[in-house]
Amino acid sequence: MKRSLYAFRFNWIPAVMAACFLLAPGVPAHSDPTENTRLEMVRTQIAARDVRDPAVLAAMRTVKRHLFIPEGQERQAYDDRPVAIGHGQTISQPYIVALMTELARPRPNSKVLEIGSGSGYQAAVLAEIAEHVYTIEIVEPLAAWASQRLQRAGYNNVTVKHADGYFGWEEHAPFDAIVVTAAAPHIPPPLIAQLKDGGRMVIPVGSRFRTQQLVLVEKQGDRITTRNMLPVRFVPFTGVGERSGE
Repeated sequence: MKRSLYAFRFNWIPAVMAACFLLAPGVPAHSDPTENTRLEMVRTQIAARDVRDPAVLAAMRTVKRHLFIPEGQERQAYDDRPVAIGHGQTISQPYIVALMTELARPRPNSKVLEIGSGSGYQAAVLAEIAEHVYTIEIVEPLAAWASQRLQRAGYNNVTVKHADGYFGWEEHAPFDAIVVTAAAPHIPPPLIAQLKDGGRMVIPVGSRFRTQQLVLVEKQGDRITTRNMLPVRFVPFTGVGERSGE
């Protein structure tokens, strides 16, 4: 922008005035009508609770959640609740997305695995922070939809795969962080195996008929520790573990 102002220096006054108007505070060249709504969402729903990581808060302010909501439901995009996206699936409440991201601790050089792409929103939030996100969706139409939405939103550092997330994505393992967005009856062993030493996994554990717990898994060498963070309610994991009733 400095170059543009310099070019205007020797032009006549009206041109300079026009340039100054375009650069004036409060008159953005490309305004985003949902920006204030996102800022309010982060202030009242997320920062007002217990999410403090600056990178997570910045990602939640940046990702346009309405782009990942089915047509006709965009008005619900920034509400403090999940939104149905079809096929018996939901896009999680904004606070839960932020909390799971903070617990996973992605960093700019992180490689992250997400199980349950859904609409692609959680992957987009992770992609704002991490170097690359690999995300798996077992419902084929949702995998295609998430891929399309992520590409349209400009997230070139996300790879979507239609597969059973129970087995993870061994080709790209190990992962610095793993985020699972459906409730599993137990923590899938393949995901533990694909977690990098020092890595963290966030996963809801429990059945659809009982209280589920959001569990933080940490891996230090051969030592695996788990901590229940808070009770949650997620749609059930539909991979091998769920079908076998394990």
